[in-house]
Amino acid sequence: MSEPDYAQLARDIKTWGAACGFQQVGISATELGADETHLINWLAAGRHGAMDYMERHGTKRSRPAELHAGTLRVISVRMDYDPPAARDSWEVIADGSLGYVSRYALGRDYHKLMRARLQKLADRIAGAIGPFGYRAFSDSAPVLEKALARNAGLGWIGKHTNLINRRAGSWFFLGELYTDLPLPVDTAESDHCGTCTRCIEICPTQAIVGPQQLDARRCIAYLTIELRDSIPEEFRPLIGNRIYGCDDCQLVCPWNKFARKSAEPDFQVRHGLDARSLVDLFGWTEAEFLSHTEGSAIRRIGYVQWLRNIAVALGNAPHSAEIVAALRARENDASDLVREHVRWALERLHLAHA
Repeated sequence: MSEPDYAQLARDIKTWGAACGFQQVGISATELGADETHLINWLAAGRHGAMDYMERHGTKRSRPAELHAGTLRVISVRMDYDPPAARDSWEVIADGSLGYVSRYALGRDYHKLMRARLQKLADRIAGAIGPFGYRAFSDSAPVLEKALARNAGLGWIGKHTNLINRRAGSWFFLGELYTDLPLPVDTAESDHCGTCTRCIEICPTQAIVGPQQLDARRCIAYLTIELRDSIPEEFRPLIGNRIYGCDDCQLVCPWNKFARKSAEPDFQVRHGLDARSLVDLFGWTEAEFLSHTEGSAIRRIGYVQWLRNIAVALGNAPHSAEIVAALRARENDASDLVREHVRWALERLHLAHA
């Protein structure tokens, strides 16, 4: 086949990406020098906590060609995920008897869906120009996806370290096609946070220690999802009823007034997890947990960690006989981790009631 018209191909890729269900597609080069320095300094400060894999990956995260040989360009995509029928987030957070689940995890796990759509886009490209080198990712490998998406013009990295788009806020997933195609690149997006510090001020655990400076060890998303061990007691009261992740920094972001609800059926709320009773959730057997989290991002934390998180939330809930009884029922749980957090919750409720 003759050499493709890469400028036209780039335009076609954006059209095909929209047909695959992505709200935006952009193209960037692979140079991430400044972002690599930021990453190295972040790791050196220990702010990744127990996420040792981030150190083990070395420079693969910031040098795309080391992760996938031959990579010249990165095609970045974004897809809205905020479910339209979900209960208002602040209402759930304000009701201590309910469990708050980060909005991204209310529906089906996005990893497979995003990769399948990226594969569909890759197949469309191959159909037009023939075989080419590529690899698809969606939070599934060491990729500096936010930096790459910024360079591709999809948004800028906000002070909370999430990507923000002027016309779409921040409630979206990111995905990438690493490719050997020498496509023309898009213009990187500039920062539009200005003097706003709402995300820094709202963080319950003060995990955002400066603009674009997140200390994961303090972050509720890290504490409830990534941390496998005991949650430090200093953070337990601050977690409130957030049992899987935290959205506060996005909820207060002024740019999210432009965010759009997702039209993807797979991202609709499942099993009432947008406003489910903590007592109800704590009563799930392991079989029920596995059944209700099938195909969900929540499944990855496992049953014991799920109970650990809910025990903390119950300890922060308004005192009631029902909540005390639910905790008492797991005082002798098989897991040391669960028992420890149950004891903490009961002591906290006792002190509050006294």
